[in-house]
Amino acid sequence: MKLAELARRRPLACYFALAYLVSGIALAVVGLPKLHGASGRPMMSLVMFPVMVVSIGLIGIALTAVTDGRDGLRRLRSQFRRRVAPRWLALLLLPPAGIVAVLYLLARTVSAQFTPQFFVFGIAAGAVAGFCEEIGWTGFAYPRMRARLGWLPSALLLGALWGIWHLPVVDSLGAASPHGVYWPGFFAAFVAVLVAMRVLIAWAYVRTGSLRMAQLLHASSTGFLVILGAPHVTPAQEALWYGIYAAVLWAVVAIVVSIQRAHAFAAQADPAAEYVAATR
Repeated sequence: MKLAELARRRPLACYFALAYLVSGIALAVVGLPKLHGASGRPMMSLVMFPVMVVSIGLIGIALTAVTDGRDGLRRLRSQFRRRVAPRWLALLLLPPAGIVAVLYLLARTVSAQFTPQFFVFGIAAGAVAGFCEEIGWTGFAYPRMRARLGWLPSALLLGALWGIWHLPVVDSLGAASPHGVYWPGFFAAFVAVLVAMRVLIAWAYVRTGSLRMAQLLHASSTGFLVILGAPHVTPAQEALWYGIYAAVLWAVVAIVVSIQRAHAFAAQADPAAEYVAATR
C-alpha cells in the first residue's frame, strides 16, 4: 500500500505515528530523565524541543495536503483567518492570571521562593509553540477525533497524547531542571495542566471555528509558563505549584463543560440557535 493511500485511509493513525516518531527520535537524542544523581540542565532537550514543535506543524500541513488536497489546505487557511469576537480574547488571560494567583499565594503562605519572574524569552517560546503545534493538533487531528468521539472525549484523549508526547523534553521545561527524584510528580502535574488546557483550546475552537484562537491560547499557556515561572523553586516546589495550577485549570474546565452542555441543550431546543452555533 502506498504511503499516500495509507494516510488517506488512516489519517489519525498516520498523524500520531509520525508525531510519536518525532518524539521517539528526540528521546533517543536526549535520553531518559535521570531520577538520581542528576546534575545540570539537559541542554539537548532545549535543542530538540523546537524541532519537535516545528515538526508537528509540518506533519499537519503535509497530511492535510495528502488526505484533502488543495481544498483541505484552503479550509485550514480559512480557519486561521477566521475572526473571533473580542470577548473570546479574554480567555487568553486565564493562563497568566492562574499562574500569578497560584505563585503569589504560595509565596505569601509557604515560601518566597515561589515569587514569579518576568522572563521575556517566553514570548518567543509561546509564539512558536502555539503557531506551529496547533496546525497539527487542532488543524488536523482534533476535527477528525471529534467526528468520531465528540468534542469532550476527543479533547481529553488528545490532551493526554499531547502531554505524553512531551516526555523527552519535560525535564528541561521547568525552572528547577533537572527534577531528579521529583520528575515523575512534575511530569504528572505537567500532563494534568496540558490535558486541562487542551479541553479549553478545544472548547474555544468548537465555539469559534478559529484555528488562530487555538494557536493564541496555546501560545498564552506555553509562553506564560516560561515568562512567569518561579526561577528559585526546588524540584519538589515546582511539582507542587504545577499541581495546584492544574487544579485551578480543571476547576475552569468544569465550568466550561457545564457552559457547553447548556449551549448544546439550547441549540437542540431552538433550531435558530443551532444555526447560529454552526455558522460561527
